[in-house]
Amino acid sequence: MSHNTKPPRTPTPKEIASALSLRVIGQRDAVEEMSVALAKKLAGVRTGNILMIGSSGTGKTTLMRGVEEYLASDPRLAQRSTVVRLHANVLGEEAERGRPGEAILHRLIERSREQLGEAANWDQILDRARQGLVFVDEVDKIRSQVGDRPNVSGIRAQEALLTLIENEAIPLRVPEWAGGGTTNVDSSGLLFVCAGAFEGLYDSVFDRVTVGKDKGSLQSVTVVEDGRVREELQFSLREWLRNEDLFDYGMSPQFLSRFDAVVLLADLTVEELVRIFLESPDSGLQQAKEYFATYGKKVVLSPAAARSIAAAAARQPRLGARALKEVFRRVIRPWEIDPEASISSDALVLDSGEVDAALN
Repeated sequence: MSHNTKPPRTPTPKEIASALSLRVIGQRDAVEEMSVALAKKLAGVRTGNILMIGSSGTGKTTLMRGVEEYLASDPRLAQRSTVVRLHANVLGEEAERGRPGEAILHRLIERSREQLGEAANWDQILDRARQGLVFVDEVDKIRSQVGDRPNVSGIRAQEALLTLIENEAIPLRVPEWAGGGTTNVDSSGLLFVCAGAFEGLYDSVFDRVTVGKDKGSLQSVTVVEDGRVREELQFSLREWLRNEDLFDYGMSPQFLSRFDAVVLLADLTVEELVRIFLESPDSGLQQAKEYFATYGKKVVLSPAAARSIAAAAARQPRLGARALKEVFRRVIRPWEIDPEASISSDALVLDSGEVDAALN
């Protein structure tokens, strides 16, 4: 008697978003866009590639890692996904050697081989790799020009990614363990998620709408604060960014046209920074707690102290969550030098007064 086994259920975008939100604080638009794409991917439905733009520390890499962890946490999902993540500069370096597309395919193949085990044959491994999910970090580093000079490796790296995304037959040198030789690989099943800070893009768009060709487009608004009235320019890159700005930055029209979604990550709010500071397992606070615990000491922060640290970090929006560690280091450093001598009790208690004194 034959038994029909139903394929594992595909999680809904809402379920995926809920899981990713446990790992990524804020950035609802990016989380939802990624969740829809991933749900389609897991269901075997073609979906568009994603380009994420956001300042350093806003959560781009955290979101990528969150997807990896989410897929790896469920064996049923892990068996339907192969994920690789690489820095865009690697593509630039491979471009100088002439075959950058192979760098991605070989990583996918090695990852698929790890997942499927030694018993898997070449066809099984290659089939899994062809359905992979590719994260490319710091994609802004492969812009076609830097200043007024062409960036040759960046141009080649964009072309290599474009070739993979356009689903052409990609020449691939077969690994020796699979028999060697060459073959052509259909890359139509790959999903690409590229991300970058695009340093300087904010300033160039702001200049365009304030002093450049679109001067006067951005109107000042009246702000009342502490009983005082003033005029203020409130600029949002999300509102004013155009494709032409990305072309001018050095991303080719052909390259950008292969991304169905361009997602701008917002600067983190004070409330989001407080949550990251208190809840993130790799935050400076958690590291401090582990360090002082080795001396039998606890670290206790008042809510006001945590908010003061987050507020100071928020004043450095270009650093995002990374500013938290820099700010907290200035607060905690005096006690780190000699914990046993500098902390008389079994706990270091920090209130907003200690924080403000350290920062000012």
